[in-house]
Amino acid sequence: MSRSAITTVVAFAALVAAVALSLAVGARSIPLADVWASLTAFDPSNADHLIVRETRMNRTAIGVLAGAALAVAGALMQSVTRNPLADPGLLGINAGASLAVVMGIMFAGVTAFSGQVGLAFVGAAITAVVVYLIGSPGASTGAPVRLALAGAAITAFLTAITYGILVTNSSTLNEYRFWVVGALAGRTEINLVPLVAVVAIALIVGFAAARSMEAIALGDDAASALGVRIGLTRLIILAVVTALAATATAAAGPIAFVGLAVPHVIRPLVGASLPWLMAASALSGGVLLLVCDVIGRIVNPPGEVAAGIMVSAVGGITFAVLARRMQVVEL
Repeated sequence: MSRSAITTVVAFAALVAAVALSLAVGARSIPLADVWASLTAFDPSNADHLIVRETRMNRTAIGVLAGAALAVAGALMQSVTRNPLADPGLLGINAGASLAVVMGIMFAGVTAFSGQVGLAFVGAAITAVVVYLIGSPGASTGAPVRLALAGAAITAFLTAITYGILVTNSSTLNEYRFWVVGALAGRTEINLVPLVAVVAIALIVGFAAARSMEAIALGDDAASALGVRIGLTRLIILAVVTALAATATAAAGPIAFVGLAVPHVIRPLVGASLPWLMAASALSGGVLLLVCDVIGRIVNPPGEVAAGIMVSAVGGITFAVLARRMQVVEL
């Protein structure tokens, strides 16, 4: 078995363990035997079964969905920009989603998470399209440098508007702060079916376009000689990145670091193969987000620390240590 396959299998095993922890650990610890029974022989009169089914299952599913989507979006973004430190935020996705949520709260009174999910997705998608239109004129369609500059400019502009609204409207700030911290709790009302469908379609398209992206990584001239349509491939990948990151941001809030760190750590283990990188990153992204969410449940009982905060705290320290020891793999 190749090292790439071993890495993916280990990541899958870690994800299964993380899911079990997420279902069992919390303000009320539930034995794994009872967790399993709640899934296979549900008893509505059993309090532990109700906690698993009505609260933790949805929370865990959002963690797996958001972590996988952000990690794969980061892997693709790093490939399309040829920058191992790029993340989905480079397209202004978080800034667009945040502004849309703020506008919805302020002008339409949207305070339910179900409504904010739709707003965040639309805002993220529109922002990514604007960034692409600004950064893709001429023959160098979707050129990495132009996209990065356009994304940085749009992010700064939208962030300024968002903060301008928040500092002048305290009621909007009070509602917005629950979404912006990036949390998996309190999302039980979200309908996961459309979000899962979007992520599944985006992943299928991303895997289909992965080989063309590997050719582009060799250089535009080499890719053209191999018959790859560079502009179209970049457009497809950017659409996939937008769909993945927008879905994750809509479901869990603007969680940073996952899209940057996970593919950066996984790449030395799987080599230059983009499909293997995507597969291992998807599994590892779910592991990172779920583990950080579980840690957030137990560090400050009976309260919780939001998963987004824990990802930045725990993951940032871990990534800093790894960064000193690892050898960066050139894209």
